[in-house]
Formats: sequence, C-alpha cells, structure tokens
Amino acid sequence: MQMRKYIRGVTLLELMIVVVIIGIMAAIAYPNYREFAARAKRNEAKAMLLEVASMQERFYLQNSRYGTLVELGFGDPYVSDTESYNVTVAGPDASNYTATALYQKTDAEAGKCNTFGIDGRGTKTSAPYLDCWTRTR
Repeated sequence: MQMRKYIRGVTLLELMIVVVIIGIMAAIAYPNYREFAARAKRNEAKAMLLEVASMQERFYLQNSRYGTLVELGFGDPYVSDTESYNVTVAGPDASNYTATALYQKTDAEAGKCNTFGIDGRGTKTSAPYLDCWTRTR
C-alpha cells in the first residue's frame, strides 16, 4: 500500500479561524445595518409628511381650505410601508393643519426621533430630539 502524500480537507483549526473571522465581521456589520435601517425608517416618515404637505397645498388651491387625510386620498391613519410610522392630520381648516408621524414599534429605535410633524406654515417639528429632520445618525 502506498501512503498518500497529500491529505485533502479542512482541519478543525482552519474551520475555527474562519468562524472567528465571520464572527468579527458580523459584530462590525450588524450595528451599522441597524443604524442604516433606522435612518431609512425616519426618511420614510419625512417623505410621507412632505407628501401630505404637498397634497394639502394642492387641496388648498382647489378648495380654499386644508383637507383631512381621506379627502387627500390617503387612509386615516396613513401607514408607512414598513408599518413603522402612522401619519395623522389634526385640525385641517381654512387656515392651518398639523400632520404628525408617530413611531409605532417598541424597539431600540423607539426613543430616537419617534415623532415628526409639519404644519401649514411649513414649520417642521420633531421629538424627543429637535434636530430629527436634519439628523444623519
């Protein structure tokens, strides 16, 4: 019998090194992914509010008053695609309205930028931080 000169396969040590490298990469990538997903949800809420504001201005030009979400063609409440934010409109009348996007989930993002608002004068508000409209993180 001849002995094989080369043994093919993966040793346990090589396999463990690969597992450690994958673990390190995952530990770096996962927090970045979570932050990216949170920013995407916040951008979705801001886009919804700007869409409502645009439709309100169009409705105002035709009817000389601001309208409800149903009159604008949205559901009441207007729910985001990810179901993270609900938009409601308060006090639509001849002079003003206030559209508010409220975060609906109870995860780690709930304490950060969970309320956005815009009114008929274009004033943008947010809570609990005042810079949520311009915040990049």
